[in-house]
Amino acid sequence: MDILTTTANGILTLEFNRPERKNAITGAMYTTLATALRNAEQDPSVRAILITGKPEIFTAGNDLDDFLNNVGVGAMTEDRPVFQFMQALEGCSKPVIAAVSGLAVGIGTTLLMHCDLVYAADSAKFSMPFTQLGLCPEFASSLLVGQAAGHARAAEKLLLGEAFPAQEAFEMGIVTKVLPAAELLAFAQGQAANS
Repeated sequence: MDILTTTANGILTLEFNRPERKNAITGAMYTTLATALRNAEQDPSVRAILITGKPEIFTAGNDLDDFLNNVGVGAMTEDRPVFQFMQALEGCSKPVIAAVSGLAVGIGTTLLMHCDLVYAADSAKFSMPFTQLGLCPEFASSLLVGQAAGHARAAEKLLLGEAFPAQEAFEMGIVTKVLPAAELLAFAQGQAANS
């Protein structure tokens, strides 16, 4: 399974599980995530949602092969799996917590701006390489990064697409707290339990 879903102690955990492709997200993975979020919204036993990846990588963003093979007329319609996922994430009334280790690229950074709490390993790195790919920033990321970090820093990150460390993401307001990598998941799970 490319997305592992587990529910325990009132927490739905969604884990990117495609390390051989750096957890690059396919349409099928977005569908799984959207369905899990919508089901959690209706499940009174779920109090919080935790999104995580592997210790080496959160996600490399969209699987570009999958993305390019499925682009057509009206590519960003509401029917697209990525749109369904982002709509479910943004509309979630339960606390959504992210635990980020390794790289969070593109949508991997964008989705964090739609979470309630974001905890990052001190070794995590973030990037939004949209312009390098000839794409517009997605799902209000240009607005949200600007609101959190200010115009100058947002422009630098969005226009240049360079990776930046967890501490800088914290200073920009994208990350709630930076922790040693060995403590990240347990801390995020504890925060989810307390939500």
